[in-house]
Amino acid sequence: MTGLSQIDIIVIVLYAIGIFGLAQWVSREKAGHAKNTSDYFLASKSLPWWAIGASLIAANISAEQIVGMSGSGYALGLAIASYEWMAALTLLIVGKYFLPIFLKNHIYTMPQFLEQRYGKTLPVIMAVFWLALYVFVNLTSIIWLGSIAVNKVAGVDQNVALVVLGAFALLYQLYGGLKAVALTDIVQVTLLVMGGLIISYLTLNEISGGQGVLAGFSILTERVPGHFDMILEPDHPFFKDLPGIAVLVGGMWIANLSYWGFNQYIIQRALAAKDLGEAQKGVIFAAFLKLLMPVIIVLPGIAAVVLAPDLAKPDEAYPMMMQLLPPGLLGLVFAALIAAIIASTASKINSIATIFTLDLYAKARGISTHAEDGAGATDQEKHLVLVGRLAAAFAVVVALLTARPLLGNSDQAFQFIQEFSGFFTPGITVIFLLGLFWKRANEAGAIAAALASVLLSYAFKIGMPDFPFMNRMGLVRRPSATTGVPHRSRISRPR
Repeated sequence: MTGLSQIDIIVIVLYAIGIFGLAQWVSREKAGHAKNTSDYFLASKSLPWWAIGASLIAANISAEQIVGMSGSGYALGLAIASYEWMAALTLLIVGKYFLPIFLKNHIYTMPQFLEQRYGKTLPVIMAVFWLALYVFVNLTSIIWLGSIAVNKVAGVDQNVALVVLGAFALLYQLYGGLKAVALTDIVQVTLLVMGGLIISYLTLNEISGGQGVLAGFSILTERVPGHFDMILEPDHPFFKDLPGIAVLVGGMWIANLSYWGFNQYIIQRALAAKDLGEAQKGVIFAAFLKLLMPVIIVLPGIAAVVLAPDLAKPDEAYPMMMQLLPPGLLGLVFAALIAAIIASTASKINSIATIFTLDLYAKARGISTHAEDGAGATDQEKHLVLVGRLAAAFAVVVALLTARPLLGNSDQAFQFIQEFSGFFTPGITVIFLLGLFWKRANEAGAIAAALASVLLSYAFKIGMPDFPFMNRMGLVRRPSATTGVPHRSRISRPR
């Protein structure tokens, strides 16, 4: 690896200073006004559609997505893009059917919806679960894979890269909260898309020997035709990860509905919308952007099979392809990668702080969490914002300490995340779908569904270790869904 040139470093430093300054500026307060919980955790419920759409993508497309999914493209091919294209369809479902209910009931968090719908026990269980998942799986994976990219491209020690990425993301959103994250995400996503398109262009042009993108793509499909199979056959070495047609009709729907519909750090952006119309337009914008992601993420990974066939680990594919970039342009694309890492890390940090503060701490202290939008902060409101900031800092420290032990030996971190999450997503999906659309579901049944999801998934994993986890999610969903019992809903639904 050659590292970064002086001009690359200048570009990256200018980006870091600019985005940090912009985050503080857009989230500044008027004289005499202190942030309350609505300001800090939901951006005063003032986000326009373009900020919502960009922030949804920025929260989603991080190091785990860029480095990890590109690595999966290197290992198994275009079939991994099923996650992206099916996500676009899922977003439309979320906007049409889920958001009207969530926004009508004025919730801040997903556990708050569960409390309104079911009772007080389930929200606490799920809040603890989500905190563990976000800190030990999501946050660790983002900064770990981000540190790999920084190490491979810039030659920076990986431990140093871990600390710098985590600290910058924390400081970037610590004062401004969700508004600082969301209103700067449009810059981050623009840089990400531009950088991704540039690297895809250069990799294909390199394959063609300077004959252009179309020639390079044609050569790529001829050299590695198996990497362009969207439906994997049972004898494919990665059938366990993407089990053929079942991907399109089975478990991936469970994963996508859980991730895009009931996931705090995703849905929080829509909850911060000015109104339902803005939220739905933002979701549509995000769905459009998802259609572009395979071109800027998966394609470079497939190209690396031809350009760098002997990589030690698939997750090295994207950083290796970045080495094709000339000085200056490398700095720009590297800044785009850093932008994705920082934006997504900041999103997770803010959601961790939101759930801990509003669903655990405030409940334990008996503090009201619903401030009036635009109202000044009471002493209790100021206290909750402070607690949120402290929780954010603590989460980052824990993630930094556990990233290497948890992910240091993983070859495909993206697939690791999907399989681990798959132990819980069937139960989560069942709990929310029954809560949204079936009046007779109750808390005891919902808790049973959550436990059944974990226990059955674990039984499949131990008893049938080669059974595709995507199929496992589809099968586990069915018995989990049978646990609802008669109960009258306490939550209003749109007419």
